[in-house]
Amino acid sequence: MDNSQDEVLKIFEETGALLTGHFVLRSGLHSGHFFQCAQVCQDMAAVTRLAEMTLEKLGGVEFETVVAPAMGGLVIGQEIARQSGRRFIFLEKVEGDLALRRGFKLKPGEKVLITEDVVTRGGRVEEALKIVREAGADPIAVSVIVDRSSGNADFGLPFLSLAALSFPTYKAENLPVELASIPVTKPGS
Repeated sequence: MDNSQDEVLKIFEETGALLTGHFVLRSGLHSGHFFQCAQVCQDMAAVTRLAEMTLEKLGGVEFETVVAPAMGGLVIGQEIARQSGRRFIFLEKVEGDLALRRGFKLKPGEKVLITEDVVTRGGRVEEALKIVREAGADPIAVSVIVDRSSGNADFGLPFLSLAALSFPTYKAENLPVELASIPVTKPGS
């Protein structure tokens, strides 16, 4: 584990954001671990530090706008935008799918950073990329706090995470006995 990953894990532990039990993830997969980033987002010093770390990792990546899928990416996305002096907009669910609403617009060629809290399969990031591209803007990178995809997330452009922490995930029909014996919860993403 590198130092930034150690620091992220410490932040999650200190804020009570790394949960253990039996969880259904947004992807539909089951896991014995859940990253409840909303717990981290209550602590503005932690959010500030996570955004600082993200901007350090982005290095020379130039972007004009930060776009975050609701709900998970809202707080970290806004803080990344604030610290970098860039514009921030968000996507929200409309009948289960993400959409650009509230009069938000992207310009053709506008350089966009997509930011999210946690990626397991990357479905929300893929939706965000599609919306940004359909608006004519240019997604240039994806940043996340936690990549739990086991290295499988590939968005066809630079992808950086502060921590790659892959806990096992399971389909509902293939749960290990010890996980199946725990009541399941869906804490929300």
